[in-house]
Amino acid sequence: MTSSSMRRLERTWRLAHGRTLELGRRAVVMGILNVTPDSFSDGGRFLDADRACEQAELLVEQGADIIDIGGESTRPGGPPVSADQEQARILPVIRAIAERTGALISVDTYRADTARMAIGAGAHIVNDVWGLQRDEDMARVVAQSGAGVVIMHTGRDRDVDPDPVRDQHVFLDQSLAIARAAGIADERIVLDPGFGFGKESPDLNFALMRRFEELQAFGLPLLVGTSRKRFIGHATGREAPDRDPGTAATSVILRLGGADIFRVHDVALNADALKVVDAMIASGRAD
Repeated sequence: MTSSSMRRLERTWRLAHGRTLELGRRAVVMGILNVTPDSFSDGGRFLDADRACEQAELLVEQGADIIDIGGESTRPGGPPVSADQEQARILPVIRAIAERTGALISVDTYRADTARMAIGAGAHIVNDVWGLQRDEDMARVVAQSGAGVVIMHTGRDRDVDPDPVRDQHVFLDQSLAIARAAGIADERIVLDPGFGFGKESPDLNFALMRRFEELQAFGLPLLVGTSRKRFIGHATGREAPDRDPGTAATSVILRLGGADIFRVHDVALNADALKVVDAMIASGRAD
């Protein structure tokens, strides 16, 4: 841990519907809510809107600042779904959560039409696992709606640079050019290095974790989604549902490396681990 990793750039993330979120001083937790039958560790549990809303309320009670709702599995080899299927799964859930809670809502989609409808239903953030590069209308939808956006790096379906940090710049520089050309202000952008997405080798994911501090060169807030990923299973020998302690270890490491937002399944465990890190960082500010 270096002195620069202990310095936090505090920023206001501007979101749809006039909402904001303060980043930097404390770790922000994004709770995962998959309304899919086939997600790799929790598929089929929250297909019903009422049950999904109850889970969202529980995640908020456990410490989630944001609920991330997805209607299509992004696991490797996951079957694609149509836009109509995705929308039928997520829109009732987004409406119910927006009506029953004050939680910030993120929609996990790469489709512009789905993002537009989700924001209309009450979502505040678009979480695009293809970094605005899959659907050419996505950046325009984000810009016109005033939504916050998570621009994720992926190594899928393209040639990658063998240096993991250099490849972050190859992909994300292009995504940022698309965002800025569409009129998305930097104060609405968060970057995600995309652990596990086209990074099948455990060593590649660990190298990215080890060098995470280098990503602060982008000058933008950073979100990480390591929760229950296969590289954690490689290290622990555990299957996906039992990888939450390993996930919490990665959250601690990445918070020290400068991550701001943590997308996780087990909110309570990770929220507590991150509170300890933040208490240590705060004690250093008081010295």
